[in-house]
Amino acid sequence: MNATPTILIIDDTAQNIRLLDAVLSPQGYRIATAGSGREGLAKMSSENPALVLLDIVMPDLSGLEVCRRIRENPATRLLPVVMLTSSGDQDKTMAIEAGADDFLERPFNQPELLARVRSLLRIKAYYDTIQGQAAELAEWNHTLEARVQAQVEELQRLSRLRRFLSPQVADLIVSSGDEGMLEGHRREITVVFCDLRGFTAFAETAEPEDVMGVLAEFHNELGQLVFRFEGTLEWFAGDGIMTIFNDPFPCPDPSMRAVRMALAMQDRFRELAAVWRKRGYALDLGIGIAAGYATLGKIGFEARWEYSAVGSVVNMASRLCDEAQGGQILLGPRAYAAVEGAVLAQPMGPLMLKGFHRPVPAFNLLAERPAEVAVPSDAGNQ
Repeated sequence: MNATPTILIIDDTAQNIRLLDAVLSPQGYRIATAGSGREGLAKMSSENPALVLLDIVMPDLSGLEVCRRIRENPATRLLPVVMLTSSGDQDKTMAIEAGADDFLERPFNQPELLARVRSLLRIKAYYDTIQGQAAELAEWNHTLEARVQAQVEELQRLSRLRRFLSPQVADLIVSSGDEGMLEGHRREITVVFCDLRGFTAFAETAEPEDVMGVLAEFHNELGQLVFRFEGTLEWFAGDGIMTIFNDPFPCPDPSMRAVRMALAMQDRFRELAAVWRKRGYALDLGIGIAAGYATLGKIGFEARWEYSAVGSVVNMASRLCDEAQGGQILLGPRAYAAVEGAVLAQPMGPLMLKGFHRPVPAFNLLAERPAEVAVPSDAGNQ
């Protein structure tokens, strides 16, 4: 309801209008007038009344017809209408049937008129408040639905990304709203392959539940280290895990980060292996690390995307992993060149790796060199 309610008086007798105006205006109501039924209907939209005082007997359109049209219009169907007439009960019945909210006979009692006007305006104010609250609630529901949908989509995106990215990287991509970095591109990366030794023999003799339990422990413990060192979990299946560094986000010293992760994996694996040995499981871990250029991006289809790297660097890391004995970490030449001043390593001599036509120099990583004795990367292995 407006701060100053407008009351529209529709009456073809000027004296009646003046009398109603004299009674209502001093009460703080704004008065709008119309001298005929058609003029009153025309003023509905322009005056936006909070209540209508309507004479029944008028020459062009009767008050009854005006009231019916008010009720037929969705914009005014709940507008309070009080009908006034000099006739008796018959007009009162017709007025109620036409949709009037109240009825007053002339000459009217001024306190009664004011009381009924106040009562109907109060009801109209309640209705307007309820309508406003309903519209506001509908808008809130719409907004909430949109926000929930956006959050569901964000969670779905985050769930997909966290299957192969560290939580920090996945969160960053979701918050930025840019998955373009996952499209096909070329970049220099470091690749780490790790694989269980003795798994085939173990799987042939152990119960399936025991095999699944060992794999769950293996993936959980090493997977946590992948995310701790902010690697991208590109692939894992059965007893193997592949991790890449420097993509999709560049990181400083990717080969050194890969080396530290591999050393942490071997340390954690020794603890796991000690527990498994008590159960009669003889398992060990071999790791291969290579650095070089690859083409990267998501592959698959709408229901299932994977993030993949393609290139000889991937093959080299995989073959070095195949060559590594239990407890060994083998570095390819580029990976070793990137970290040689910060690690202790043993040259393994050129290895003939499957898929490579020439022997590949390899190095057995022993440990990270203590900081106080680290040497420049061009000084070679001491």
